[in-house]
Amino acid sequence: MTTRVRTMLVAATAVALSAALAGPAAAQGGGGGHSATRAAMKAAVEDGVPGVTAGARTDGRTWAATAGVGNLRTGKARSVDDRYRVGSITKTFVATVLLQLEAEGRLSLDDKVDTWLPGVVEGNGHDGREISLRRLLNHTSGIYNYTDDKTFVETYFLKDGFLRHRYDTKAPEDLVAIAMTHEPDFAPGTDWYYSNTNYVLAGMVIEKATGRPYGEEIRDRILAPLDLRATTVPGTRVTVPRPSSRAYSKLAESTTGPTYDVTRLNPSLAHAAGEMISDSRDLNRFYTALLKGRLLPPEQLKEMKTTVKADDIPNAGYGLGLIERELTCGVTVWGHGGGIHGSTSEAVTTADGRHALSFNFNGDWSGDTDAVLEAEYCGK
Repeated sequence: MTTRVRTMLVAATAVALSAALAGPAAAQGGGGGHSATRAAMKAAVEDGVPGVTAGARTDGRTWAATAGVGNLRTGKARSVDDRYRVGSITKTFVATVLLQLEAEGRLSLDDKVDTWLPGVVEGNGHDGREISLRRLLNHTSGIYNYTDDKTFVETYFLKDGFLRHRYDTKAPEDLVAIAMTHEPDFAPGTDWYYSNTNYVLAGMVIEKATGRPYGEEIRDRILAPLDLRATTVPGTRVTVPRPSSRAYSKLAESTTGPTYDVTRLNPSLAHAAGEMISDSRDLNRFYTALLKGRLLPPEQLKEMKTTVKADDIPNAGYGLGLIERELTCGVTVWGHGGGIHGSTSEAVTTADGRHALSFNFNGDWSGDTDAVLEAEYCGK
């Protein structure tokens, strides 16, 4: 996974499971290819990830496989049909809706945040009158990342706090207010830093511009037209729809200790920065449709693909909710990563939409997602 979200989650929930948990890989479709991807998935399990589910689409042909387990108690394998929390992959959906609204003339990405959310971004040097919507989407706003807040981490990511507060409901205004108790990271437009607060605000702007919850706009504008039946915006629902596996975390800042089942939680703590649920098939369909221009007019897709340097992501640029990455073999992929308690995901496709890959680890403390990406696009 990419971005500071996973960096924080890994630091806050780390260890290794026994390699004995690694089960044989299972596969469907696609013939005998993807051997390097299978090997990378197996390696992730050997590294401590409980289980992996993955799906690819190449020139209309589909392939799917699993490795490891979806339930540590029963030993049940993961399924290629598993639904899982996709974390920050949510950001691409949110950015797509905002760009659709721009194409319809209902807002401009050059609008200031304060135009839509007066008085919400202010305090300790923050000023919504100086920050455009575009700077929210490409993380050049300088707005403090609320998930970096020490008390928030202790309350929602470490064991004692999480076990007491996993079902709390957080309003988006509450999340932004946490960020406003800190100084900005930099003046707007002068640097890049990944901030989940940016996308909480983006979701709030969608709601202000349309008069409807941002999740309803995603459902009507993206999920229904693309028939993404496994994809949901759960709001405060604490469960993951079936079929699904359990999600596991260490809920600690060390790489040793017990493993906790964190499947059930109230995802309002992530809101528009990372609350969505999907599966590999739907994610491949979404990113393929997006890069092929089925969701945005050419002008808005060009805006989305206009990147700034993202120092925290190797060989990558960050667009508007979309990451461009050049792999070691020279292949460029577009997509996003996502992390939330017990769930680490990646979803990417080539610029022409002809080769897409999505996968999920049901643990958040180990495993190399980059190795799976490299294996799929660069492996033999």
